Amino acid sequence: MNAPSFDPALQTAGFDPARLSWLNRYAALGERFGTPQAALGLPGARWVARSDGLAASLGWPADWSEHPDTLAVLSGTGRWPGMAPMATVYGGHQFGVWAGQLGDGRALLLGEIDSAAGPQELQLKGSGPTPYSRRGDGRAVLRSSVREFLCSEAMHGLGIPTTRALALTASDLPVMRERMETAAVVTRMAPSFLRFGHFEHFCHHGQHEALRTLADFVLQHHYPQCLDAPVPVAAMLAEVSRRTADLLADWQAVGFCHGVMNTDNMSMLGLTIDYGPFGFLDGFDPGHICNHSDDRGRYAYARQPQVAYWNLHALAQALLPLVGDGGETLAEAVGHYRDRFPVALAARMADKFGLQDHRDEDGELINDALRLLAGERVDYTLFFRRLSDFGASATADAALADLFVDRDAWQAWAQRYRDRLALDAGDAAARRARLLAVNPKYVLRNHLAEQAIRQAQAGDFSEVQRLHRLLQHPFDEQPEHEADAGLPPDWASGLEISCSS
Repeated sequence: MNAPSFDPALQTAGFDPARLSWLNRYAALGERFGTPQAALGLPGARWVARSDGLAASLGWPADWSEHPDTLAVLSGTGRWPGMAPMATVYGGHQFGVWAGQLGDGRALLLGEIDSAAGPQELQLKGSGPTPYSRRGDGRAVLRSSVREFLCSEAMHGLGIPTTRALALTASDLPVMRERMETAAVVTRMAPSFLRFGHFEHFCHHGQHEALRTLADFVLQHHYPQCLDAPVPVAAMLAEVSRRTADLLADWQAVGFCHGVMNTDNMSMLGLTIDYGPFGFLDGFDPGHICNHSDDRGRYAYARQPQVAYWNLHALAQALLPLVGDGGETLAEAVGHYRDRFPVALAARMADKFGLQDHRDEDGELINDALRLLAGERVDYTLFFRRLSDFGASATADAALADLFVDRDAWQAWAQRYRDRLALDAGDAAARRARLLAVNPKYVLRNHLAEQAIRQAQAGDFSEVQRLHRLLQHPFDEQPEHEADAGLPPDWASGLEISCSS
């Protein structure tokens, strides 16, 4: 029987959940892969924020959130026809140590819909306990949920592959963490939430038939171009490695720190997934640790690329029972990350500096600039945004120089940079336009998120909604929001973000 397909009439007719086309292909794999589970939901739920742009990309009409059942469904107390809610099982290495069976302890896969953007999984985070909650309450608090909602959509605005956030709901239900807080639910979407840890789980428990079923599922639905390869599983791993290399290059270039790069937080599609103790760099510090729980700095900013490589090896080890050559093809597949990441990052950094016709000496010029930034903890986002105006006027050059205490060191580098730019074809206006398109003015700094959280905890969601609108267009000049692009206040340095949510 053919699966239903997306109904284009959804785009023009009023929103009718009964007309959504549910595929639920992962749920059809059976009980080894997860457990059917109803959401516990939020009592007295209310909207905090919604992503109408994401809904529009699905082909949903503007009134999608006004349907009387939508709030209930996206807070876990209702169900649309065709949903097949389940919690999936996976394992993983956490901080480099095998953690055993994990799974969706706070997340619930509501099902998979066909849409104008293709098949998308719809997932609630924080809707109550599941069989994989490991003595937890299955809840998410408003604090962490605001951060996840905003950063998911901010990363999309930056053009970085990510899971998306459709909605954020909240209630007065008390939840105990370090202190008493209140509950919230984020509705997340992605073509797939499958993680490296899904494969690790079945390999670790010797369930090789299930491992093969999972690999075949991912190949058929997400990497069909690999099916005709001599070793399809190795071809899939090679593509995952390439996507992961590009993702890490994106993170490093924009100054994003994930904070908890466990293998169960690594996407099989190369998406940024599971926003917890993340952070964007303020002052540039290669050793910056954004996760207060990471006392050994395993996931420090500069270590992220190597951790991703380690995680890919863990995935390769999990796939080993599916190949018969001792793992040679898998080792070669992971090697695509090693080869691709430095090239991808070099290209992104050259773009951020506006360097065309890449030359051998460009790497030294860029690294010397980064050393200057690190030596003085120069604000990373501000530096590149102001660099976009380099040479445009004396005022612009002065604003850039003001970021440095050692003016002589800055001026020496700036002259080298000026000489290098003179070797490229094209005019200054075209270069400036290119730089402004890759160097964002706005990122989700921790203090901005914290201000939105404090207002939301007081019952005012307007700042969450304002930041959401702002971060959809991070490269645009938005004069009314100029303060959001400035240096962080002194109190921001005291913020501590941990794994607790």
